Amino acid sequence: MINSSVSTPLVYCSVLKGLAFGALVSTAQAQTLPEVMIQSGRLEQKQFDAPASVFTIDADTLRSSGPQVNISDVLNRAPGVVALNRNNYAQDVQISIRGFGSRSAFGVRGIRLITDGIPASMPDGQGQTSTVSMTSTERMEVLTGPLAQLYGNASGGVIQTFTREAGDKPEAQVNLYTGSFGMQRTDWQISQRTGNVGLVADYSTFAIDGYRQQSSAERKQLNSVITVDAKPDTRFKFIVNSFDMPQAKDALGLTATQLAADPSQAGTNAVSRNTRKTVKQEQVGAVAEHRVDSDLKLQARIYGGTRTNLQYQSTNLWTGLDRRFEGLGLQANGKGSVWNGQQVTWVVGMDADHAQEQRQAGAAAAGEKSGALTRNELNEASNRDYFAQANWSVGDQFTLTTGARQSNVTLKSRDDMPSGVDGSGSVTYKATSPVLGLTWHAQDNLNLYVNQGKGFETPTMVEAAYSRDSSNAFVEKFNPSLQASRSKHLELGTKWLPSASSRIDAAWFQIDTTNEIVAALASNGKTAYDNAAQTKREGFELALRNQHTVNWRTQTSATFLNATYQAGSASFSPPNGNSLPAIPKRQVFAAVQWSEKGFAQMGQKPALGMEAGLDVIHRSSMWANDANTATTADYALAPSYTLLNARLRQRYQVGPAHVETFVGVDNISNKNTVSSVIINQLSKQYFEPGLPRSWVIGVQSQIPL
Repeated sequence: MINSSVSTPLVYCSVLKGLAFGALVSTAQAQTLPEVMIQSGRLEQKQFDAPASVFTIDADTLRSSGPQVNISDVLNRAPGVVALNRNNYAQDVQISIRGFGSRSAFGVRGIRLITDGIPASMPDGQGQTSTVSMTSTERMEVLTGPLAQLYGNASGGVIQTFTREAGDKPEAQVNLYTGSFGMQRTDWQISQRTGNVGLVADYSTFAIDGYRQQSSAERKQLNSVITVDAKPDTRFKFIVNSFDMPQAKDALGLTATQLAADPSQAGTNAVSRNTRKTVKQEQVGAVAEHRVDSDLKLQARIYGGTRTNLQYQSTNLWTGLDRRFEGLGLQANGKGSVWNGQQVTWVVGMDADHAQEQRQAGAAAAGEKSGALTRNELNEASNRDYFAQANWSVGDQFTLTTGARQSNVTLKSRDDMPSGVDGSGSVTYKATSPVLGLTWHAQDNLNLYVNQGKGFETPTMVEAAYSRDSSNAFVEKFNPSLQASRSKHLELGTKWLPSASSRIDAAWFQIDTTNEIVAALASNGKTAYDNAAQTKREGFELALRNQHTVNWRTQTSATFLNATYQAGSASFSPPNGNSLPAIPKRQVFAAVQWSEKGFAQMGQKPALGMEAGLDVIHRSSMWANDANTATTADYALAPSYTLLNARLRQRYQVGPAHVETFVGVDNISNKNTVSSVIINQLSKQYFEPGLPRSWVIGVQSQIPL
């Protein structure tokens, strides 16, 4: 099987050497690391003071990643996050946070996605990262730990993205990229402000032939944000997002034998049956903010949209859905004085969301519809939640964090087939998710915190779509017997600023879950789920940033996670102590960057000249099934690997235009890797190969209007 020639100890030694180098550099030569405001739970505060693990990714990091197609390209630097690029655009990237979301067969679940304040996850917890417009994103925030539970169902972590807003001067921007495997990427942006109205409109296209057979894809996306400052204390934001993927071919997974023979081949029957997917989504939203006075701010948000999806599977079946979704939210933020002048900041609010989809299926022949419907049902998911959070100052050195969310989630399915077994059903889940934490501001440059909370995760409509019979075969019937998983979170963390140019964040966590929802059976686009009695996650996360000089900076993040089954259920019983699949025990990201003219401070325009960077990504092996089998006949272990990626940028001024050229090479050493796994795949087609050495070149131009 596949082996990496770069050992894990070597990676760790390289990281330690980088830290030692940073400690020797005089802080007088270094720049000051910027402080940013983030969402700490449902409250905004300084990132350093937040009693939680919050990682931010700025615009410069997004732009330096390359063509900005997959958010996995930047999320791999966030501790606690495992971002696996399937290199299969029919299934989206595979993202998990502290193990939550790792079982997803497609899209993202177990993690809340929010774009510009509007939910990108449905009420049942299912979401798609492909609808995030990276080319116009100003920053990302990744929240992990107990405070994420204040976002409700399936909040193992929260990923928020924020679109940039129009500057004072109008400008146009053009990005053009080309790369390996026929990749073509274009992006066109315009930014303009007229009086109190600002507009950012971004249209991008993407096409690729693909490394593997049956893996070509095509996308088009529009993202637009209009801001209106109606009054000094009143602001409106209008968001329009359109995503069109007319075709994404599905190469499927490979068995261990197929992977060893030729990782570029498609899975069994993928080519002959033309497995593929088409997706189209339209969404609009509005956010209104009004400041009543210096101590009280009100916010309202409303959104709605449609999504159509059609997929052809290798079993000579097709499935399709026609979805409509909408929702609204209200919240009030305030601050005041209590307890002899001690400060408190607070937020209260509610969220109501609804999604309805007509799901159909039928026979297919050579990748085209053939015959009558075999499935026709109306699925609904809705929630009505209430939440509150308060941060209390206790003396000069302590902050108490309290919060809770009351959630009600309902799933319904109405079987519209005129004959056969009635697959209708409904189920309602209720949960209260409390959070309690304490931060000790030991010194101006050192914070220690502890927090704990409870969370829950309902099945998605897709997870409840199939049942299993006594012979372990699929039954196309709504499964109301699936229970919501319940989790208890404990986190201890510290944030330390050894100098003005360096920062260290560390967190230890433990998560105990009952009724974990697990993939019990998967085959050809179908997955049946069950509940495991108990699981445990224990881990340690580390993030280090150092601005050594104006020209040099480094960044390191590491995650050590042990996720195991503690007990099985009557119908699903992997051996106690087995590892949860698709969760590596070790992940390390390290980057060193150099700038010819020096890095710009946050909010400043980057200097002209050259910038270069080298990234190291190490990921340990991970299982693809719950049985943790590594025999020749049933090999289910994706081996560990270490990748080297390089980036080079050059900025010019050509008349009034600011021009930037880009060259990137991924997997410099041309390692054979497994980029992601399909959990418990019935035909043992577990593995989705990573890309060999690949390149991309691009040019970006910003032109004032």
